[in-house]
Amino acid sequence: MSEAQTVQLSYDDGARAVELAREAVESFVRHGQREQPGSMREAFYARTGAFVRLQSTRGRGRLRGCAGAWDTSDQLGHAIVEAAIKAASGDSCGSEVEPKELDNITVSVFVVSNTVLTNDPAEDLEIGTHGVSVDSGNAHGWLYPTVPVENGWSAAEFLSRTCRKAKLSPTAWQEEDTMVTLIEGQVFRERADGGAVEEL
Repeated sequence: MSEAQTVQLSYDDGARAVELAREAVESFVRHGQREQPGSMREAFYARTGAFVRLQSTRGRGRLRGCAGAWDTSDQLGHAIVEAAIKAASGDSCGSEVEPKELDNITVSVFVVSNTVLTNDPAEDLEIGTHGVSVDSGNAHGWLYPTVPVENGWSAAEFLSRTCRKAKLSPTAWQEEDTMVTLIEGQVFRERADGGAVEEL
């Protein structure tokens, strides 16, 4: 299991987390540089995981990148920067985010507060609360907690889609040798209309 520390961010901390992710994305995309967190808020020194999601505001709002880790020993500030850079790179959704896209992307950050290894995923999973990670052998996949809400998925569908992302059978989450981890935390994101950061 993760060595994550329980973290509860204030709204201001959450807004800064999104701002830090945005700065890291822009520094990487425009200059190929790794942004340093600089003087961090106290909460950002906690050792816990984070995920960053980049979504286009054009058309159907396709996903442009999503990356991160829940099982990290990094300080939160560094975990956010690392996730943001990976989300903007070609490794995430097949093509690197380009400078001309930056004004048409919303950034969201999922800060991990707890992880739960479950033997009854369909019963324990709460849509809108949990992200999901599945592991079986060398196969690994995870999905962000807002995805099933946006797509109207049931718990079973969410688990199946996570398995598919890991290139496993859609029913692999029901098998004994598959480890299902529920990831709890807070999600903060930029509004598509340019308003203040919101907590979901």
